[in-house]
Amino acid sequence: MRRVQINELDFKGQNVYVGIDVHLKSWSVTVLSEHSVLKKFSQNPDAEALHKYLTGNYPGANYNSVYEAGFCGFWIHRRLEELGINNIVVNPADVPTKGKEKLQKSDAIDCGKLAMELRSKSLTGIYVPDEAVLEMRSLIRLRSSIVKDTTREKNRIKSLLRFHGIEIPGEFTKHSVGNWSKRFLKWLREVERSTVYGRKTLDLHIEQLVRLRGMLLQETRTIRSISRQEPFDETIRLLTSVPGIGMTTAVLLLVEIDDINRFPNSDRLAAFIGLTPMCHSSGEKDGTGDITVRKHASLRCSMIEAAWVAIRKDPAMTLAYEGFRKRMIAQKAIVKIARKLVNRIFFVLKRKQEYVPCVVQ
Repeated sequence: MRRVQINELDFKGQNVYVGIDVHLKSWSVTVLSEHSVLKKFSQNPDAEALHKYLTGNYPGANYNSVYEAGFCGFWIHRRLEELGINNIVVNPADVPTKGKEKLQKSDAIDCGKLAMELRSKSLTGIYVPDEAVLEMRSLIRLRSSIVKDTTREKNRIKSLLRFHGIEIPGEFTKHSVGNWSKRFLKWLREVERSTVYGRKTLDLHIEQLVRLRGMLLQETRTIRSISRQEPFDETIRLLTSVPGIGMTTAVLLLVEIDDINRFPNSDRLAAFIGLTPMCHSSGEKDGTGDITVRKHASLRCSMIEAAWVAIRKDPAMTLAYEGFRKRMIAQKAIVKIARKLVNRIFFVLKRKQEYVPCVVQ
């Protein structure tokens, strides 16, 4: 009987696991089978090149890949999915790390670890919103950046005045008036300097502040316009029915949460925002501690700010806050109010019902 050499490879029914350590100019890649390491290499940051390698060397296999969320966003995920590679994006903090891996870290080790954890099914992918939500999220986050830049510019101007011993008149330091009114800016423009250089420095700072204010106004108008359009208008209406939640905070919640159904209960939503306590219990010791360090920074900050408003507008929140204040400081009490606020947000989004504040008889 004559033997025939088979030159065609067929990995049909077999799984191939790919760990990708993503960088700006290169990707470190580890490819595993169910029982062995197939290949470790570095390549250009190109999803098509990776797909070509996998299909050329392991044709017919089920391709599974993973990379950590970071600067590159989700475009790699979408491209890999379009090419037929089952990909997940993971939070770097959720990747198990051994002690020696912290001491000996390299791109090759990182991508190999991702591939092995993917093969053992110990990784859970994070939620990936669609492109429209991501672009709207970028717009809303830009407002936060502009607000921070505006505050920095104000501080620079104050620092410059202090450095040169220029005292701000008392009429502009009163809380009822504020020191960034049109009158205050007019006073800044008329401050006498000994040289043209000092005058130019102050003028440029003022010009930067006015420019940032104009950008913030434009951004706010855009957000308000979006809040009146479908399909966002109904969700914004529900969120703003909760005392303490204004239009800007409602839009922020809308784009950051995206789909409320991805949270099975309000506890999971609170954990996502970062309003749950840390726990280090062992044996007879109960180690429930302070608020978790793992958080969604902008959402948690907004919820704390909204809680301060809620205790003034919602009688139920006022009573709860006063009860908490009897046994803890204000900062801890307001965190608990923010947690209650998350319950109300979860209710209105899940039930599609407006929140009805309690009425004190």
